[in-house]
Amino acid sequence: MSLRDLQPAPLSHDSKDLRPFIVPVFIPHAGCRHHCVYCNQAAVTGRAETRSGPETIRNQVAAFLKFRGRRRGRAQIAFFGGNFLGMAEAGIRQLLTEAAGFVRSGDVQGIRFSTRPDTVSRRTLDILSCFPVQTVELGAQSMDPEVLQRSRRGHTPDDTVNAVGLLVDRGYEVGLQIMAGLPGDDGNRLMETGRRIAGLAPDFIRIYPTVVLAGSPLEKWYREGIYQPLALDAAVDLVQRLFGLFRAHSIPVIRMGLQATDELVAGGAVLAGPWHPAFGHLVLCAAFLTAARRALKEGGEPGLELVLKVHPRSVSRMRGMHNDSCKRLKQDFGFRRVDVVPDPALAEDEIALRGGSVVKVYG
Repeated sequence: MSLRDLQPAPLSHDSKDLRPFIVPVFIPHAGCRHHCVYCNQAAVTGRAETRSGPETIRNQVAAFLKFRGRRRGRAQIAFFGGNFLGMAEAGIRQLLTEAAGFVRSGDVQGIRFSTRPDTVSRRTLDILSCFPVQTVELGAQSMDPEVLQRSRRGHTPDDTVNAVGLLVDRGYEVGLQIMAGLPGDDGNRLMETGRRIAGLAPDFIRIYPTVVLAGSPLEKWYREGIYQPLALDAAVDLVQRLFGLFRAHSIPVIRMGLQATDELVAGGAVLAGPWHPAFGHLVLCAAFLTAARRALKEGGEPGLELVLKVHPRSVSRMRGMHNDSCKRLKQDFGFRRVDVVPDPALAEDEIALRGGSVVKVYG
């Protein structure tokens, strides 16, 4: 089997229904010609080395594949942490050739990588044509020109629009990454970014709140008082609104918040900002609390005890972290007791009140 036999495999509806098993290969800052103000990939990944040779890739992939469960969807080798298409062509081909060997052996089904919108062109995509690349993630971050400029991104909203168009034309699965709380951003600008991103109809979204990382240019701005990060509650609220927007457009949000690595949890990499190891869960809890409050304000609930029914997988989302949502409902509406009861007959985004009314969390 030659590399030309390993064309990008078309993604069926069934394959998209199962989240892929991701085998990460980190290439911190590789191909990055711009130093974005918030970035320090070495602090996030714990890897300062940008070179990933064949032996390193083989060892990382082989070790990770041991953890693959039987019921997972397709497996993909994923190059993260750098600007993949910003590397020299020889470097791109070397990494893809090594990864393609695992596709050839049947250990994985495809390759994915993250890159900047301005590195996507017909020329760079031609490099990929012989390799089994399935998914490309673009670090759009914002669709506001001023926010991109102040964040030193070095690309424009039009670059993101053009990149998505080129990738879709070539048949790739496209993901977009956006950030909340960038310098110069606010709630109105962020939601406009969300609307423009939704209009591009990506296959999935990642949302990251901006935090101040040690060693990043943003650290200097933070210490000088030039930049103030979002508070955790404010970040959760903004991301909840974005999440609802993308749900309304049937666009999956596959991650909210940074991955909880050892470097972030205990390594002191985060100096300030809305960092939480379960940020995504906080967002879902906030969405359920918002929906419950709305329902109670509109219809009320007699008595001093409130019973909310949700799908079993949504019980923790309705209760909130440390039962915080139940406590807030008690305080806001004067209930003596709030119970959350599992009901498998409900959808995961539904809340049923005692009177029988059902509320859609994201409706």
